[in-house]
Amino acid sequence: MAKASAGKEKIVGVIGGMGPEATVDLMQRIIDLTPAADDVDHIHVLVDNNPKIPSRIKALIEGGGEDPVPCLIGMAQGLVKQGADFLVIPCNTAHHYYPQIAAAVDVPVFNLIELTAGHAKAMNPNLTKVGLLASSALQIIHLYEPWCAKYGAEVLYPESQKQQQVMALIRAVKAKRQTPEQLQNYQQAAEDLEAQGAECLVLACTELSVIGDQLKTSLPVYDASELLAHAIVREALGLDAED
Repeated sequence: MAKASAGKEKIVGVIGGMGPEATVDLMQRIIDLTPAADDVDHIHVLVDNNPKIPSRIKALIEGGGEDPVPCLIGMAQGLVKQGADFLVIPCNTAHHYYPQIAAAVDVPVFNLIELTAGHAKAMNPNLTKVGLLASSALQIIHLYEPWCAKYGAEVLYPESQKQQQVMALIRAVKAKRQTPEQLQNYQQAAEDLEAQGAECLVLACTELSVIGDQLKTSLPVYDASELLAHAIVREALGLDAED
């Protein structure tokens, strides 16, 4: 990474718990990416790892679930009161509520969807088709479509049965019970996206980020959680650009 610019190091606030392991995974990525020789060189991270946030799946897919917005806003405001200079949400699906969260605080809130779509375009200037591996909620709410459309790209999803299998894997990862068969189904979902013409794959679920090294493909793979970790380190340390 490039040298830091002059100025006070910033504190990041993490609206976490969606799920808990995905939040811990992000924290480990931040540590791994930070150019540190000693403890004091690491980033000050405030984390509200709250697995009691009402289910986004129940609210967006199953219907009738409790609205998670009041809880998410309360967490965001609490982190700001503790001193966070900017906030992040390590959950793609929760970005459905991004406008309400961002409007409720007076510090920047990183938009993971914008960040990921922009990176995919920067790495593939002629990008026209993005394959999304994610919760079925993202397909229902069209979370990535506006940002990808901004860059002239279409969003592709695995065919219905394979998407259901991806969703089953996400639930299994949350429970730490994923099986070799589920991982094979995941691989087949990625192959289906490639067959549809995807020019890159986006891991748009933090549970899939946890098992990101399990995916084997010749396509470029952009992991939203990894991109968020890079952005956090750059912002906190005032780094101008990556090497």
